[in-house]
Amino acid sequence: MTAGDRYEATACDGVHYVDTGMYDTSEYGAAYVVDAERPAFVDTGIGTNYEYLLDALDDLDIDPADVEVIAPTHVHLDHAGGAGYLAEACPNADVYVHEVGAPHLVDPSRLVEGTKQAVGDQWQHYAEPNPVPEVRIVELTDGDEIDLGDRVFDVHHAPGHAPHQVVFHDRRDDALFTADAAGIWVPPLEEVHPTSPPPNFDLEQCLDDVEMLRDLDPESLLFGHFGECPADPDTVLADYADVLTEWVDRIAEKYAELGDETAVQEYFADESDLDDVWYPERARAEARMNVRGVLRYLQRRE
Repeated sequence: MTAGDRYEATACDGVHYVDTGMYDTSEYGAAYVVDAERPAFVDTGIGTNYEYLLDALDDLDIDPADVEVIAPTHVHLDHAGGAGYLAEACPNADVYVHEVGAPHLVDPSRLVEGTKQAVGDQWQHYAEPNPVPEVRIVELTDGDEIDLGDRVFDVHHAPGHAPHQVVFHDRRDDALFTADAAGIWVPPLEEVHPTSPPPNFDLEQCLDDVEMLRDLDPESLLFGHFGECPADPDTVLADYADVLTEWVDRIAEKYAELGDETAVQEYFADESDLDDVWYPERARAEARMNVRGVLRYLQRRE
């Protein structure tokens, strides 16, 4: 897979995902195009390379003017950074986002500041987000629906990763757009990895979110990172609960040993097993960011 490639989800008719080439890394960031009566995007990437999503519309013979829904699963910029660009290119689309995150798409200044703190020098890969006009925002909350005409997405709040995160359950095909609530699916390794960024990561709530996803009992999982998962959904979700718990325990133990946050970050950056999957700078940056999120969580828990 390379940046800009488009793939059809095998378990979902009319659902396609695009490798956005996020962080100059293939098989890391996916955004979805849903070819429905009311065409839709699910997630938008970091703004960089948003043209890949417009190219996918062209491939599918969908006029940008016919797109009606742009639905970031949450407003972290790796999922919502392209929302303003797509809204400009698709003039008849509204942007559907959880009510907690909506103000940050209208005025992304605080979101940009927080992202720069979270990702450090990885900010170089981002495009400065365009604001979304307030009149084009549709605020979502738990239990809402997004009607695409020939299919409906049920909206479920999943705040453990971020208070503005939702997942979408496609009733028709029993597919679940997982946002970051099920972790990061790494296709070359066929395994799930933790995501725990600052400032809002909460282990207990994340585990509750995983149980909620398991209760939905979907037939397929569609990851923002990355793509359609071919494995059994319940097995993947059960594994993620274990992976996430072990990740937090390891960081807590290492911090108790070293007593220095920077040293703990560097330890896990050195220990990353994703250097051969992503490029080393990306793998190390991901590890550092996720360690920082766990350390903030541990401080709050104390």
